[in-house]
Amino acid sequence: MEELTREELERYDRQLRIWGEEAQLKLKKASILIVGLGGLGSPAAIYLAAAGVGRLILVDDEIVELSNLNRQILYDETDIGKPKVDVAVKKLNKLNRNVEIIAFKDKLTEENAEQLISMADIVLDGTDNWKTRFIINKTCVKLGKTYVYAGVEGLYGQLMIIKPGEGPCLNCIIPKPPPEKECIPALGSAVAVVSLLEVNEAIKLITNIGKPAVGYMLIYDAIEQSINKIKVKKRENCSICGKQTF
Repeated sequence: MEELTREELERYDRQLRIWGEEAQLKLKKASILIVGLGGLGSPAAIYLAAAGVGRLILVDDEIVELSNLNRQILYDETDIGKPKVDVAVKKLNKLNRNVEIIAFKDKLTEENAEQLISMADIVLDGTDNWKTRFIINKTCVKLGKTYVYAGVEGLYGQLMIIKPGEGPCLNCIIPKPPPEKECIPALGSAVAVVSLLEVNEAIKLITNIGKPAVGYMLIYDAIEQSINKIKVKKRENCSICGKQTF
């Protein structure tokens, strides 16, 4: 059986005190795909790398812009104009050399979704548009992969775990994609809260610690500083997961 190295035992000491070596080895063997390295994706990448997830697969086709820096904490002023994935690989490797980083300077599309998603155990939402989310949802249901969905606007956010065969998919809850917005308002700290809720859920799923938000939508309200947990149900006539069997 694979064991943690002496360096890993020291690096992960504080979390090993929570869940022990077996759970940490599960993290070490896990692969997570992060789609989008913006306000949601960049904090998630940092904390998943710090936690010791064995392989991170990053997908983003954008360059760093000044307007990103209020919330996309992987980047600084010297990175403006550089591809996000290139900066992310360099900085994450400096944070934790034990994590394998695979980067694709590309968009996730209908054409490449299966190839990318099949590489991972879990897909983490770092997107800012409904089109991509619905592609991820459909592909994850088809491949039986878990999708950690999240979205933020202004001071509000939401999150749900789509685990095929165990709960509803995104299409069950939102059967028709909402209109896209060209520029979504966002406070960096509010986005970060939702991003780290995603990280917590992904870690719980990998380690089998706690109860992930399958069958629930978490609603974060930064104004009231509250998180509400709303039960959601699978639609039997859902065009994506209604006839799926696992």
